[in-house]
Amino acid sequence: MLAYHRLLTAGRPSRWWVLLGVVMVGVIFLVAQTAAAGVIAAGLILGGLPPDVALDRLSGTDEITPSFLALVNIGWAAAIPAVVLAVWLVHGLHPGWAASVVRRVRWGWLATCLGLSVVALVATLVVSAVLPAQGNGAEITGELNSWSRTMRDFLLVVVLLTPLQAAGEEFAFRGYLTQAVGTLVPSRTLAVVVPALLFALAHGAQDPPVFVDRFAFGLVAGFLVLATGGLEAGIAMHVLNNLLAFGMALAFSDMTTAMNPTGGTWWSLPVTLTQSLVYLGVVLWVARRAGIATEGSPTPSAAERPPGPPGTQGPSGPPPPPGQPGPPGPWGPSGPWGGPPGPPSELVGPDPRV
Repeated sequence: MLAYHRLLTAGRPSRWWVLLGVVMVGVIFLVAQTAAAGVIAAGLILGGLPPDVALDRLSGTDEITPSFLALVNIGWAAAIPAVVLAVWLVHGLHPGWAASVVRRVRWGWLATCLGLSVVALVATLVVSAVLPAQGNGAEITGELNSWSRTMRDFLLVVVLLTPLQAAGEEFAFRGYLTQAVGTLVPSRTLAVVVPALLFALAHGAQDPPVFVDRFAFGLVAGFLVLATGGLEAGIAMHVLNNLLAFGMALAFSDMTTAMNPTGGTWWSLPVTLTQSLVYLGVVLWVARRAGIATEGSPTPSAAERPPGPPGTQGPSGPPPPPGQPGPPGPWGPSGPWGGPPGPPSELVGPDPRV
């Protein structure tokens, strides 16, 4: 049985395969973002904008526009198929092992974590109400922004694409990078710290409190991946965090300051740490009570298995007659046709519905 960060060692564990996988994910990310930029720019130009204005809206240098936010979200959403393809094509494992130790996304557990993230949000609001102004660069006036076409476009992008963007970042940093580091070295600490550091650095230039905040977020999300055996808890926290930040910016501030926070103070850390640590505590408690699986047993995909002798689980062997079990297969304990058993249940406890 393998923990999440060691799952890729069941496939092709060489460091060169890991390097190839990282390059593949990066290339697909860049290609997808370039293609998305071309499509969005073409749409803006066909809508009547001059080419230079259309490209300026996609640059995000002066002002964040709905077009730029859509481009960023689509680029990170592309990380999901990129990681899935890397696990399958490069490491020779079923793509589901990118999501969790049960070879798939545990949708019931993801929904549970979304509910738990709301509990952490309430605790955050209580703490922020009693602390001095955090000074994160977003000017919140307390008055609702007036409705406009731009707000409508931002709202559509946030609702439709931001959850995919958050999930894509989790697949990239807490998913493939965690598994890549865990393939090279068995250390759980490095498998959490290295992706968290790269996650914080990937947000570009930022004030020290903002960097520490994002690094701490990455540490908590990375720890939850190993403690719960999958990406669901990190995705839930990331989705709610981004929806809340963008929603507050649309309602009371603006997207430019939300996307590029400046002037942060260390008073912001108690607020965000409260959210992360409360969420960490309740998720671990619920996961323990529900018996969420934290280890799995990957096997190479069918393309990686050599043909078996007639009558076994290999491609050349026919299935046995109905009602008769097949002989043991060469890849582990006998399944219905003598092959390996199916992936483990997501639960090791009493409730199979989560």
